Amino acid sequence: MKVLGIETSCDETAAAIVDGDHTILANKVLTQLEEHKPYGGVVPEIAARSHMDHLDRLIREALDDAKIGFDDLDGIAATAGPGLIGGVFVGVMTAKAIAASRKLPFLAVNHLEGHALTARLTEGAAAEFPYLLLLVSGGHCQLLAVEDVGCYTRLGGTIDDAVGEAFDKTAKMMGLPYPGGPLIEQIAKQGNEDRFDLPRPLKGRSGCDFSFSGLKTAVRKKIIEIIGEGGNPDHMSALDKADLAASFQKAVGDVLIDRCKRAMDMFEEKFGRPGPLVVAGGVAANLTLRAKLKELTDTRGTKLLAPPVNLCTDNGVMIAWAGLERLRLGLTDSLDFAPRPRWPLDQLTGVKDLHK
Repeated sequence: MKVLGIETSCDETAAAIVDGDHTILANKVLTQLEEHKPYGGVVPEIAARSHMDHLDRLIREALDDAKIGFDDLDGIAATAGPGLIGGVFVGVMTAKAIAASRKLPFLAVNHLEGHALTARLTEGAAAEFPYLLLLVSGGHCQLLAVEDVGCYTRLGGTIDDAVGEAFDKTAKMMGLPYPGGPLIEQIAKQGNEDRFDLPRPLKGRSGCDFSFSGLKTAVRKKIIEIIGEGGNPDHMSALDKADLAASFQKAVGDVLIDRCKRAMDMFEEKFGRPGPLVVAGGVAANLTLRAKLKELTDTRGTKLLAPPVNLCTDNGVMIAWAGLERLRLGLTDSLDFAPRPRWPLDQLTGVKDLHK
């Protein structure tokens, strides 16, 4: 069984092909970083136009890499939400056109489910259902119990900023270029993580929700203390930036660990064990945060499962794999499926719906 996956929900144009033996036959990703860098963030119209310009070529290159044609595919999957709706439309309409012309099943994949199921492709039996999921990216920060395909229980989420957004905005305040998250991790390696006293929002509170706006505000106040109100962040010394980045990253890690501990307790109460814990999404590429989560799972007697770094950020592989998992179960979609800018994971059609 082979499925083509298309991802166009934000600023990566991606096409990939996977098969039922957990093999990635092709993986093409075109980043738009240089196009959006002058604006300090993703511009939706620019992103959508870039998807239109490059998607057809990437699909052809994916087929060539896999050494197959359209007639060798068993299904066409595309991110149908959530995301920037212009880009989502480009991917969905392309996938529908291929599915209709080749009489293949169309699979409307939730972008978040793509992240949620990637570990089942890369980790195999270690990621058997159920597992606990920490989904952390530029737009999302959630803890969920994953019981099966399409079966998600939300244990907690952010009440304001997503953690990836906090990384990028902190970097911007420090005068670092977009995207700032990876740069924060890089310069933090040379910093003193105990120099700046920053808050840990909601740490110790009941539940599994997150909050990062207060932490971001505290970082801004520290920057003002260093350069003055209205000062240029370029006047911060390299040492100040490294220490602030390290202190910020430590605070984020402490919050994630605290929230995950509570989620593990809830998961263990329901399923009789604390995990495994799967971490997914763009922020899962942060190896410092991964190490902290690994320490937590080791102390709780369970495993941390994380996709390879190149499969943490947006890609077509995760969409192809989620589509393949759905295709196996017969969870296909009609060609009148409407793309969605918002689409919570706990509103998906899944395995439980097959037995109603």
